[in-house]
Amino acid sequence: CTFSVILKYKKQICSEYQYVTEYNSLPGEYVLLSEQEISPSAIILQGNSGNGKTLTVQKIMLDWASDDLYKEQFDVVFHLKCKEINCISGTKSLVEILSNSCSLTSDQISQIIQHSPEKVLFIIDGFDELRLTQDIYHMSPNTDPIQKAPPEVTLCALLRGQILPESFLLVTTRSTATDTLGKLLKGPQRFTEIMGFSEMGVEEYFQKFFQNEELFRKAYEYVKANETLITACSIPVICWIICTTIKERFEVGADVTSGLETTTSIYFDFVSTLLEHHCQGLSQSAPSLLRSLGQLAERGMLEEQVLFDEESVNEMVSDPAGNPFLCKFLFKRRISQETMFSFMHLSFQEFFTALYYVLLEEEESQRKVRELLSKNSSEYSPYAHPPRFAAVVQFAFGLLNKDVRRTLRKKHGLVVHPNAQTHLKKWILEEFRTDYPIMDRTLFWLHCLYELHEADFVKEVMEARNKISLSDVSLKSIDCWALLYCSQCCHNPTLIMLLSIDQVFLILNLADISLFLYKISEGKFSTLNSTIQICTQIHFFKCVITFLLFVIASLS
Repeated sequence: CTFSVILKYKKQICSEYQYVTEYNSLPGEYVLLSEQEISPSAIILQGNSGNGKTLTVQKIMLDWASDDLYKEQFDVVFHLKCKEINCISGTKSLVEILSNSCSLTSDQISQIIQHSPEKVLFIIDGFDELRLTQDIYHMSPNTDPIQKAPPEVTLCALLRGQILPESFLLVTTRSTATDTLGKLLKGPQRFTEIMGFSEMGVEEYFQKFFQNEELFRKAYEYVKANETLITACSIPVICWIICTTIKERFEVGADVTSGLETTTSIYFDFVSTLLEHHCQGLSQSAPSLLRSLGQLAERGMLEEQVLFDEESVNEMVSDPAGNPFLCKFLFKRRISQETMFSFMHLSFQEFFTALYYVLLEEEESQRKVRELLSKNSSEYSPYAHPPRFAAVVQFAFGLLNKDVRRTLRKKHGLVVHPNAQTHLKKWILEEFRTDYPIMDRTLFWLHCLYELHEADFVKEVMEARNKISLSDVSLKSIDCWALLYCSQCCHNPTLIMLLSIDQVFLILNLADISLFLYKISEGKFSTLNSTIQICTQIHFFKCVITFLLFVIASLS
C-alpha cells in the first residue's frame, strides 16, 4: 500500500516537474526539462502581420548563400512559401515541390537530402497562409521524400518529422496560428517572436526612408509627438505606410498626422493617397476600382488564396499591371512560368475584403457581414484552425468610424449602409456579454472597439462586463493602447482587470499612470471580489478612470 502511494506521488512529481518556463518563454509556452539543453530541431518564428517575418527569411537565405550564416551547420537551405504551395495542383513528392521552388533538379535535390539530411535546413514561410484541405492531425504517414501526395499532406509530413526526421526546420507564421503549428511540429522545438521595430529602429527606418536629413527629422518629430502613431510604427509595414503618407502630405502641404488614429484609418488614408496621386491613368473610376479589388480580395480570403492567376485578375480588375495595390511576378511551373498577382501585402487583402463587405448594397452587405461574423465566431475556439477573418472583422469595425465614413462619402462618393453598422455593433455587444475563457478573444474585441473609436458605444460595451482577464496573454505596445482607450471610455467602478506584473509595467511605460497594486492569489479572488470595494484612480489622456485592478502574477 505504501509502495503504491509513493509510486503515485512520483508520477505526480514527474507530471508537475517535467516542464519548465524559461525566462524568454512566451505566455503558456513550456519546455521539457530533459530537452532544455538540447538544440531544437524545429523553430517557430511567429509575429503579427507586417512584422517582417518574410523579410527575415529572405535575409537568412541571402546570408547563407553568401557564406555569412550557417556555413558550418547546413550544407543546403531550402525555402518553401506556403502561398506558392497552395497553387500546386495534383499530387507531389517533397523532391518535386522543392524542385518547383529552386533551380536544382529533382535528381540533384534527392541526392543532397538523402546524403546528409542532418545538414539540411527547410525554411517554411507563412504557415498561416497554408490551405489545409484535410484533417492535419489524422493524415496517413508519408515517410519517403519521393512519395507523392497532395502538397499540403507532403508539407505536413515534413513538419511532423515523418519525412527526413534528421533535418532542421524554421517555420514562420502569424501569431494566430502558433498553437496549431506547435501541435503539428516535430520536437524538440522552440518558439521565438519577431516584435517589430524598437523606437530606435523606427527612427532609423525614417532616416533611411526620407534620406534628406531635414525631411527625416521633421517627419520623425511629428510622429514621435503622437503616441498612437509611434506605437503603430513598431509594425514595419505600417511604418512604411505612414512614411509614404507623410511624404505625400509634405509634397501637397497637408496636415501631416491628422486622421491617423487607428490601423484602419492609416490604411484607408494610404489607399486614398494612392487613388488620388497614382491611379489617374487607370480606366476604372475610384469607386469601381475599390469594389473590384474588394471582390478579388474576398475571393482569395474565402478560397485561402493570396496568389491570383492573370486570367482571374483580368476578369475583375482592368489593367492590373498598372494597379499600385497589386504586385505582379512570375511563378515557376514545372516546365514554364506563369504571370501571377498578389496584393502588396496580405493585410491589404484583408482591408479590401472588409471594405467590399461594408460597401455592398444594403441587403447583400448585411448578409455578407452576418456570414463574416459567423465564420469568425465558429473559428475562434481552442480546437479550431485560427480565425482567418479576424483582421477582416477589425478592419470592418474601423470602416464604421464616422470620420472614415465621412471621407469615403466625400472623396469617393461611397456609402456604408446603416444595417452593416447595426449588425456589427449588436454582435460585439452580445459577444462581450458572453463570458468566454479565451483571453485572446477578449484582446480581439478590444482591438475591434479601438478601431471603431466611438466613445459612447465603447462605453456601453465595456460596461457590459465586470471582469477582463488578460494575465496570460502576451501584450504588445499596440495592444496596450487598445486596452487604455477602451478603459478610458468606461466609467464602471466595479470593472476588474486581471493583468500580470509585466503587463502593468508595459502600460506604465506607455502612459503617465498613477495606481495602487493589490497582489492576491487567484484562490482568494472570488472572496475579495464580493467583500472589498477598492477604487484605483488611473490618470491618462487627461481623463480619470476608476476601476479595481488586481495583479495576480508573481512579484519576484
